[in-house]
Amino acid sequence: MPSPTEHDLERLARAARRRRADLGVAMNDANAKKAGVSKGTWQRVEKGLPIRETNYVKIDGLLQWAPGSCVRVLEGREPVPVSDMADADAASVQKSPIPQEVIDEEARDVIQLALIATAKGTTAEEIREMSERVVRDLRERGLI
Repeated sequence: MPSPTEHDLERLARAARRRRADLGVAMNDANAKKAGVSKGTWQRVEKGLPIRETNYVKIDGLLQWAPGSCVRVLEGREPVPVSDMADADAASVQKSPIPQEVIDEEARDVIQLALIATAKGTTAEEIREMSERVVRDLRERGLI
């Protein structure tokens, strides 16, 4: 993604503030934490300031937008609310028919098998902890 301009960031800030108001979502630490971002990151978006590219997908979740919606707004297009996922505008949004819990479990299994094959001397508990951490990190980055 190319670096967004001031105009792009302000467009996203307006859309994010409007969406948060429409949803009646409070900008607080608890809501930010649920999304996996800090309140400061959320505030930066609503102030029209840049954030790490990987955090935009977390803001999408906070605002109940389809993944990639923040980037769509930065590119001059409209966000896709999750409730509108069946609309034609959502055609370019990747949707998974697999529930998130199943994706997470499959990822854990793959990670555990890889660790068992390569990490000699690692206890079962350590393998479980590592796989949980990797799954959490992948989810925070919007990769699963």
